Amino acid sequence: MFPETEAYEEGLLDVGDGNRVHYSVAGNPEGKPALVVHGGPGSGTGPWARRVFDPEKYRIVLFDQRGCGRSLPHASDPAADMSVNTTAHLIADMERLREHLGIDRWLLHGGSWGSTLILAYAEAHPSRVSEIVIASVTTTRRSETAWLYEGVRRFFPEAHERFRAAVDAPEDATGLELAAAYARRMEDPDLSVREKAAADWCAWEDAVLSGEGMGTPYTDRVDDARLAFVRICAHYFAHGAWLEEGALIRDAHRLAGVPGVLVHGRLDMAGPLDTAWDLARAWPDAELHVVERAGHLGGEETRALILSALARFAEK
Repeated sequence: MFPETEAYEEGLLDVGDGNRVHYSVAGNPEGKPALVVHGGPGSGTGPWARRVFDPEKYRIVLFDQRGCGRSLPHASDPAADMSVNTTAHLIADMERLREHLGIDRWLLHGGSWGSTLILAYAEAHPSRVSEIVIASVTTTRRSETAWLYEGVRRFFPEAHERFRAAVDAPEDATGLELAAAYARRMEDPDLSVREKAAADWCAWEDAVLSGEGMGTPYTDRVDDARLAFVRICAHYFAHGAWLEEGALIRDAHRLAGVPGVLVHGRLDMAGPLDTAWDLARAWPDAELHVVERAGHLGGEETRALILSALARFAEK
């Protein structure tokens, strides 16, 4: 990976609805434009996300999606209006940022929820996308949410029982119903209720990834970052990300002519491989790389494949 680089431009872009989205630009001002689309939803980003790009060849743009990171208002504040935080709003924010920076077309890179937002944006604005590089492919179908918060419990029954009991949900609650129950808790005016719900949510997410040997990345989030992350996640997943079921794979033909590299771990318990497989079959210009020993968080081979793809695309 490349050394961490400092931004030469950053700011808060007014995107309407009382929201200001934080962005930064680093690397070569005359280089190939690339946008990093972070996961979560609600994780936010940081300078480390630039390290897969050659700073001499890329103009690297980072942004924090609505409600998280350094964007304002922050979703940890119960007064922040979540009704104006949807997939459609985020797509519009990305377009506004592109126009603000005077970029005609840019490469998109991200993973997990970031891949969902990348696909949604690219299918809406294919002429504005030069290439796409995605790790840990998701499309946030309701079936994927059902797996993550319901189906995968067969591997972690004790952790799932704690996750379900924490919101007093019935034993037969579906994954979407559990997400909705947590979303309601995250709107509670009592901070202690929100903090407990956030901790319980993160404990479940860490249980699902416990076989990857990467510690507790969700529980490690603290204070406002954790509150915003869980509030945004539950809000999006309870609503199916406001996407028609299966639409991103169904409409992948819109990406014809846009080269894509998909990297997915065969051992990804959070997002099984079939989503990446289905997408690769529907997207004529995508190549899928399956990493045999990797999970959702990837590893050295995943990073090597991403670096290779970005190095190749830098020359186009």
